[in-house]
Amino acid sequence: MTRELAITHRYLHLPIQEGAPERKLEMRVGGHTEVIAAVRLADGKPDWWAFKDVSAWKGKTLTLTLDTGPLSTIVQSDMLPDEVSLYQEPLRPLVHFSSRRGWLNDPNGLVFYCGGYHLFYQHNPYGWSWGNMHWGHATSSDLVHWQEHGDVLAPDTLGAMFSGSAVVDWHNSSGFGESGQPPLVLIYTAAGNPTTQCLAYSTDGRTFTKYSGNPVISQITDGNRDPKVFWHEPSQSWVQVLYVGLPGNQHTVHFFTSPNLKDWTKVSVVNGSIGGNNFLYECPDFFPLPLDGDAKNTKWILTAANSRYSIGTFDGTTFTPEHSNLPDVHGAGFYAAQTYSDTPDGKRIQIGWIQAPSPGMPFNQLQSLPSELALKTTAQGPRLVRTPITALQSLREGDDQAEQLSDFRTEAIELCAELSQGDADRLDCTLRGVSVIFDAQKQELTVNGHSAPAPFVQGKQQLTIYLDRTVIEVYASDGQTYLTLPIIPSTDSQSVSVQTTGGKVKLGSLKIYKLKSLWQNK
Repeated sequence: MTRELAITHRYLHLPIQEGAPERKLEMRVGGHTEVIAAVRLADGKPDWWAFKDVSAWKGKTLTLTLDTGPLSTIVQSDMLPDEVSLYQEPLRPLVHFSSRRGWLNDPNGLVFYCGGYHLFYQHNPYGWSWGNMHWGHATSSDLVHWQEHGDVLAPDTLGAMFSGSAVVDWHNSSGFGESGQPPLVLIYTAAGNPTTQCLAYSTDGRTFTKYSGNPVISQITDGNRDPKVFWHEPSQSWVQVLYVGLPGNQHTVHFFTSPNLKDWTKVSVVNGSIGGNNFLYECPDFFPLPLDGDAKNTKWILTAANSRYSIGTFDGTTFTPEHSNLPDVHGAGFYAAQTYSDTPDGKRIQIGWIQAPSPGMPFNQLQSLPSELALKTTAQGPRLVRTPITALQSLREGDDQAEQLSDFRTEAIELCAELSQGDADRLDCTLRGVSVIFDAQKQELTVNGHSAPAPFVQGKQQLTIYLDRTVIEVYASDGQTYLTLPIIPSTDSQSVSVQTTGGKVKLGSLKIYKLKSLWQNK
């Protein structure tokens, strides 16, 4: 089935029905394939409407090809069909980023460029489940309030657009810059047959051009993907870490170097686990952190999708682990985290995908709150710690409500508590029916049955809890403990309670805030 459509409006709307058969849809403009996707087009009333921003094609003819079924239900408009209710849906996360429509997973290309923070992410704009991997795009001035833009990378003849990273090519080593403007370069996996590594670039941070010389790294195995690239100043070279799955379920990270982002040379390999706990399996990240803030004692962190990590040294070609396969995040649902590059204050900020579904909504999944990472000496040795960024305080609605809990009702909550070792057995917090327990005797944190070690640090325990409509995140022990859990609290329960069991805890402070939606200005 083929239909030609003169583009006269901003959006192309596709009626989606979950459970309908998948049909292959191709969009071509000027004889060039722009999008290849598997879509579940509704034959009757749609569950929701997917959209594609086609403003760049105005005045041109779009050719739609579908392997079976009608194309007449695909329409144009300058507005979204349900724009009035956008960001106000019942399970829309209030303080976590989620996409306007469709499935979301791995954060990609976290970078500061042209005065703003960019969040690219794995996106299926045409379905509620994983598939049709595009790169979605949003920007922010503070990492809290986000403005969504259209998808910047769409599946093409080389394959779906799998995960990767972004860099600012300050010296224009790639030649992609124009008129003195350094380019923003995306490095991504084209997951076709073969699976390869490719580039796209932009000088405005909005519109991207795929490099005509793609791919820049050919297939090593069919399990090679998720390139993370950064500039290594001491060696004056670009460095890429790439996940490569080898036969026998051997997880590895391959290191490459390049003078120009286009020509890459393999220089070393780090082995992860063979199956097991999936150490160094997919979505690697690699970055330096000063130990205890000492710039003269900087270590390198190598981590991957499940957040287990190694600490060591790096000479520009070879990573030498000193502490390996360390556990990090607790609970469930946190995956494929990445950190920002080129931040103006030099802070190492991390965002991860949280596998928290929003059933019945036209969108699915969300990104974690941004956390600042540091490397600190602990009783167990050097360890990663994380704290929520201070900009999240802008979401507080009014003053601390800890003294007015009898009248406290809200959907999104921040609770901050500092306590000292006393004679109490435990501190019990219940937020909208979700149980958060700190066992002072065991020095253990438990969130709805998911437990993690949470030691006192210099005789004190600091808890920070964020509860949203579909997830809870808890920071404890000065950032040594971080626990996430997808959960949908009952809409009937919007209260908070705090109590101790078995004695008194020396509570240094307790603050509880209502949180307003990051989308309020939308």
